[in-house]
Amino acid sequence: MLNRTKFKHSTRDFVYDSLRESIMDLELPPGAAISEKEISEELEVSRTPVREAFLRLKEDELLTVLPQRGSFVALIDLDHVEEARFLREQAEAGIIRLACEQFSDECLNKLEMNVIEQKKARDDDDENTLYILDKEFHRLLAEGADKRRVWKTIQKMDTHSMRLRKLSIELKLNWKKLVEQHEAMVEAIKEKNQKKAEDLIRAHLALLIYDQKALKDRYPDYFN
Repeated sequence: MLNRTKFKHSTRDFVYDSLRESIMDLELPPGAAISEKEISEELEVSRTPVREAFLRLKEDELLTVLPQRGSFVALIDLDHVEEARFLREQAEAGIIRLACEQFSDECLNKLEMNVIEQKKARDDDDENTLYILDKEFHRLLAEGADKRRVWKTIQKMDTHSMRLRKLSIELKLNWKKLVEQHEAMVEAIKEKNQKKAEDLIRAHLALLIYDQKALKDRYPDYFN
């Protein structure tokens, strides 16, 4: 579980953020049973903020509550994954076209540095760092195109597909292609080639479609 010093919010937000991050990072894997009592003891908080966090996680579709059985981390729902991918494809296709038009040199430099770090993580077999840098790359794209609220909306919807992405990177499925596509996107933005950039990001977001069978075969208990 996460260290409380990482969070600067209220106890309620600390419990929610801690649990949500543990679920997203697969520290609490799909299907794992969790109880209010155990969480309150582990985080050294009362049951009330834990109960509130459970309700919020249920609303986020990250927690399933089964009467007389308990609470469980939600299994990965591939229909949910596809809806999130659809949303991301439409939004990020527009974002990267804007990036080709208006990206500043500073934003472009940040993307280039991110790709350099991705290559190092790939060469070092550092899956966790690559996963973090992958998310950071797309955040930088959105922020550089002045679409921060759009990115927040994507993040709220993207919970099931990001868990799938983490599994994919851990198994090194298409992770070299992932880095190559990011690098090609940066080049397309530098060239101000909107069509090339849009085609690249659509192909990039489709990678999860191709990874699903291998992931279901490897982790059958993680999917509904």
